[in-house]
Amino acid sequence: MPRTRLTLAQARRIALAAQGFAEARPDAATSRHLNRTLGRSHLLQIDSVNVLVRAHYMPLFSRLGAYDRDLLEKTAYHRRKRNTFEYWGHEASLIRLDLHPLFRWRMARAARGEGIYGGIARFGHEKRAFIEEVRREIEARGPIGAGELSIGGKGEGSWWGWSDGKRALEWLFWAGEVTTATRRGFERLYDLPERVLPSPILDMPTPPEDEAQRELLRLSIRALGIASERCLRDYFRLEAADAKARIPELVEAGDLIPVTVEGWNGPVYLDPQARLPRKVEVRALVSPFDPIVWERTRTERLFDFRYRIEIYTPAEKREFGYYCLPFLLGERIVARLDLKADRAAGRLVVHSVHPEDGIHPDEIAAPLSAELRLMAEWLGLTGIIAPKDWARRLNL
Repeated sequence: MPRTRLTLAQARRIALAAQGFAEARPDAATSRHLNRTLGRSHLLQIDSVNVLVRAHYMPLFSRLGAYDRDLLEKTAYHRRKRNTFEYWGHEASLIRLDLHPLFRWRMARAARGEGIYGGIARFGHEKRAFIEEVRREIEARGPIGAGELSIGGKGEGSWWGWSDGKRALEWLFWAGEVTTATRRGFERLYDLPERVLPSPILDMPTPPEDEAQRELLRLSIRALGIASERCLRDYFRLEAADAKARIPELVEAGDLIPVTVEGWNGPVYLDPQARLPRKVEVRALVSPFDPIVWERTRTERLFDFRYRIEIYTPAEKREFGYYCLPFLLGERIVARLDLKADRAAGRLVVHSVHPEDGIHPDEIAAPLSAELRLMAEWLGLTGIIAPKDWARRLNL
């Protein structure tokens, strides 16, 4: 039976629709809008970089506009209304609470020292008695931060210069024996899952490992719309061997439809429920931690946009800037902007704007100006500054 053939433009529209970009932004976003967006993407990546705004806030802004960030805080960590838990989904993530059972196999592997960062795995093997002592202190005193532990010492100064106490907490977190009760600023406060997560969630049956992986891949294709094997396993960071075993089973079951896409080599899979809009009219700045650009090879294939975050690149070697955000307009990524929130001065700083090849600056100036003004308003900033040529174009 011949495979369905899709053009690149069709694949782009499917991908954008799957991520909610085919829908108009609400006039005023409510908790219902946030829950619907989270229900579509399944998780929000967390990252420590705060040059503009924390990573988990941005995907909601890109889709909903200037929503109240307190809406997320009130549901993400609220004791009774909580709808997320923190765990390793796509890196550290806020994950839909109802998906907790699907990650227990990963927790079990971590407890065995599998699928976990090497240093933490070794620490878990060598320091079991100490880790149990830390767990008992959390049980007695939680929720507390790593720096409040009475044992374990202090870190060595750098972000990754963890103390033994912090290493123990990370092992316990990987293994699902502690979780994030809330955050103080950006610091995790750890507690036992039974004191943080609702009992109906903890009481849900734990699916077998293979079925949990199949369901995570079903959720991945629903969130992506169209994807290669690499894209599918990247969404929830499944091991290659696990994905290779599960994907043929999902094809056999009709949960993945093999298709061909113009210019896209190798197997490509379509969500059986994928929407193919006739047109997508999006205007959005998206962060480096947005699901639409997570898997960089997919971004390059779909949008002809080669994207690398340059945070860890020495300043003199950066091509586009420290924190560059792609600008989606229509169905294309048309530019990238290096942005910073200067909170002390109350200004959104546009360090640079780099239109893509073939895009004239004047084509994108008006919608870009509108999006920057919306972002500044959302962040509580009173003005925008940009290089002179762009300040003129953006009418700042």
